[in-house]
Amino acid sequence: MKTYYDLIDQTFEFPTLEFKTENDNLLFNNVPLMDIVKQYGTPLKLTYLPKITEHIDQAKSLFKNAMKRYNYKGNYTYCYCTKSSHFRFVLEEALKNGVHLESSSAYDIPIIRELYRLDKINKSTYIIANGYKRPLYTQYLSEMINDGFNVIPVLDNLKEIEAYEDNITAETVNLGIRIATDEEPNFAFYTSRLGIRYSDINELYRSKIQHSNKFKLKMLHFFINTGIKDSAYYWSELSRFMYKYCELRKVCPDLDSIDIGGGLPIQTSFQFTYDYQAMIDQIVESIQWICNKNNVPVPHIFTEFGSYTVGESGAVIYEVIDQKLQNDKELWYMIDGSFITQLPDSWGLGQKYIMLAINNWDNPYQKVNLGGLTCDSHDFYNTEAHSADLYLPIFEQESERQYVGFFHTGAYQESLGGYGGIQHCLIPAPQHVIVDKDEEGNLRTRLFAPEQNSEVMLKILGYTSAEPGPTELEAAEEAEQHEEQEAELVEKE
Repeated sequence: MKTYYDLIDQTFEFPTLEFKTENDNLLFNNVPLMDIVKQYGTPLKLTYLPKITEHIDQAKSLFKNAMKRYNYKGNYTYCYCTKSSHFRFVLEEALKNGVHLESSSAYDIPIIRELYRLDKINKSTYIIANGYKRPLYTQYLSEMINDGFNVIPVLDNLKEIEAYEDNITAETVNLGIRIATDEEPNFAFYTSRLGIRYSDINELYRSKIQHSNKFKLKMLHFFINTGIKDSAYYWSELSRFMYKYCELRKVCPDLDSIDIGGGLPIQTSFQFTYDYQAMIDQIVESIQWICNKNNVPVPHIFTEFGSYTVGESGAVIYEVIDQKLQNDKELWYMIDGSFITQLPDSWGLGQKYIMLAINNWDNPYQKVNLGGLTCDSHDFYNTEAHSADLYLPIFEQESERQYVGFFHTGAYQESLGGYGGIQHCLIPAPQHVIVDKDEEGNLRTRLFAPEQNSEVMLKILGYTSAEPGPTELEAAEEAEQHEEQEAELVEKE
């Protein structure tokens, strides 16, 4: 009977630059995964930091090549979309490569402040502030602008600008406007709920920005949910956006930049085919052609890649802890984790990931279903992107152990699954291991966080108290003393 290696080798182009085997075990970016399993155990999440740098360098090269090919006169700026993964180790790795940041929440701003305190960014770093902004968010952005940070609030609704009129004391505020694009024909809505519709943009500029001594319109923002792909829908929306840019540029000399959002895809199967350079070439060429046709200067181009930046750096490794034959043909490999809580995209969106055995590649294989630990009937994974069948090595449970890995899981899973919180059936958050290289290029690992324990859950659920703090009475007395002190100061003045 053929081995599991034979199956993968015959089905895909294998080995690849990213995946290969050695001594019957899988290597991920030359990282010996069984060594990590033996050191830390499972389940575990893994982040391979050099992959982040690799993707940033790749995207910069793609735009550099395209701009050189078409003699494009604008600049390119790479922003990292923080909502894809807010972890410090991710942002610090990205910022090592001179990237800028895109925020989407008020609570991004304290993180950005901390990065500034740590000298990971400076006040010239672009902060592209997206999202529908509640008062705390606009307050934080106003304070950063007043403190001299290079923040561009991207207006998402017609009233947002009023918050900056009231709170910003800086002489100049550079603004962006997000345009509400039409959704794909098969979507539930015609127009995105995000951004400002095309018919309102000119009036917003004329009434609130054009004659202002404080505000300058510097950027138009474009993004569609399907991401950057070679489809009639994408090119139609990008062209429509660029014609609006040209229309505004003729009456707004300050407008010199566009943000085309994120959406570069990542590899989710071995059959992934995407010509990155050809796609970026066509984007740059289309922007330049439309601008030349309308006799306006080409804009500087910003992107905010999130999944593309961090997605392929991530992996999740499980142990198969049981084999259950539930009828004549349905064999279940039960894992020591949960897809619902630890890979929510696979459950909620039907996202496929690269799934490979970690060990026993010389064993024969069989068709299986993978089952998670929760009692939910949807906690399973039983298809791969290339077929309806899932295969893993046959192993003797009494004498062998089997491990399985899911790859390119680095974006969104922790934030969607609720990192460190309470999840379905109280399945704990797995341990998280960081893999990096030292100055000599040698691999090094460290434990970022251990597996969540029962004490943490009890505290979150209110069964045990947190660190003792002031009682309500003590807090009231402290507030009263503070008010008396303020009154004394006023009286002295």
